[in-house]
Amino acid sequence: MSETPEAAASRIAQGPRPSDFIAGGTPQPPLAEDAKPFDPLRLCIFATISLLGWLFGPLAVVVFAGVGFAGYWKARQAGLTRSRCYLRDTRLVLAYLAALAAAGVWGLVVLVQRWLIPS
Repeated sequence: MSETPEAAASRIAQGPRPSDFIAGGTPQPPLAEDAKPFDPLRLCIFATISLLGWLFGPLAVVVFAGVGFAGYWKARQAGLTRSRCYLRDTRLVLAYLAALAAAGVWGLVVLVQRWLIPS
């Protein structure tokens, strides 16, 4: 064995990657950014938030809307006028979140009334 460990490491590092052998022995070019498959992370986030909303009811709506409103309020004060949210304009987003918070508070009131005043 006349090869030094450094030379062997260099030779191995310059060779094909292990993933090149999976595609039938021919190296595959990396996928371009446009060709990569869509990552539906948002759908997972939406499902998780829906689950929390189902578990915690109107309280979850109030908490998520309040946190979102506070975040957008600070961002708007810092100069953000366009959002990546579907509503785009931060004023519309703030109005939407305020309406959600109001609906959540109304739902909490109704829920508490049902607990306190049985029918």
